Amino acid sequence: MRPSLLLAYDFPPARGGIARVMSEVACRHPEGSLIVSTGSAGRSDAVDARYGTRVDRMPLPSRRLRVFPGLLLWSRRAASLARQHEAGFVWCGHLKPAAYAARWVRERLGVPYGVMVYGGDLLALQHQIHRSPLKRRAATTLLRSASVVVAVSAWTRDLFHGILGELELDASQLPVRIVPLGADPDEFRPGIDVAAIRRRFGLEGRRWMLTVGGSGPHKGVDTGLRALAALRDRLPDLGYAVAGPGRHTEALQRLADAHGVGDRVRFIPEVSDADLPGLYNAADLYLGVSRKEGRSVEGFGIALAEAMACEVPVIAGRSGGIPELITDGATGLLVDPERTDPLVEAIDQVLGDRAVGERLGRNGREAIVKQFNWKRTTEGLQAIAAEFGRR
Repeated sequence: MRPSLLLAYDFPPARGGIARVMSEVACRHPEGSLIVSTGSAGRSDAVDARYGTRVDRMPLPSRRLRVFPGLLLWSRRAASLARQHEAGFVWCGHLKPAAYAARWVRERLGVPYGVMVYGGDLLALQHQIHRSPLKRRAATTLLRSASVVVAVSAWTRDLFHGILGELELDASQLPVRIVPLGADPDEFRPGIDVAAIRRRFGLEGRRWMLTVGGSGPHKGVDTGLRALAALRDRLPDLGYAVAGPGRHTEALQRLADAHGVGDRVRFIPEVSDADLPGLYNAADLYLGVSRKEGRSVEGFGIALAEAMACEVPVIAGRSGGIPELITDGATGLLVDPERTDPLVEAIDQVLGDRAVGERLGRNGREAIVKQFNWKRTTEGLQAIAAEFGRR
């Protein structure tokens, strides 16, 4: 089978959900089966050495690959890599800008390409095609030339089909396959010693709820803070930790102070990948009450999967692609992310009955081990590349 070429706008050492997806997929491809093409970044040599696949860095930072001169250079480099390695398929980590380079390769070498879509990226695309005729035409051209689209959930697939309709493209002419994301159950596991993590992040002396991924409005941290306040007297030892960058932390701290729980909240702006498994293990309950907010949504929920892999019971919002990851009452609890009362009841249910939390934690980890893991994600992408690629 010919190798695939992955055009990744987001790739480590960059942080974020899509960079994580690109990294995990690159790690798990057999040696020689994938070539990654991405932008330059400081300290990238140590990062790239971790991969068995080749990581080809453009002499430009990723942000410059979006503008015409950088995109032209990226397109030419992608064609050179595809020719040199006799690539059979090209993956686009994003529709834009990666699909511009992939289309260039297809036109010159006949190598087909596929596009990965997630959720928030599609909401942003939808906004663009409503406001800009030029971006509408560009999206139409790029999607019409693609051989396949991979969605991370059925919810994302349905959103994408709606966009195809808005672009007046025939959905029957563009196959859409669902390949769920996941977590690494070997890295994210229960039983990790958390004493040092608790000391470092000020998490001693309480039971803790945890949210990872930032404080953006779609994360539902405000709902979690209101639930914490409602349980202030019933669960006096309960605190709430929010990990990840976010420009909304000051407003959320003011909200916590106004509700009388400011001393029970910890905002942790920076957490290394190495510390994440320990941080999940330090939590008694994971909150992922995400909602659709503007152009932000959880198309899948990687942090939820990581918490589940650590056997931490999870309570999540019934929104986006989350209900496809979590089976309500079995591997976690789903609540209306717009309302506080159902969340309060769910927290009380999990923390008030240890057996409930342990059962949800065990079932959640089992779901990750059996179904929602990066090995299965990579195998799904490899099978699609073999189906649609050149032989």
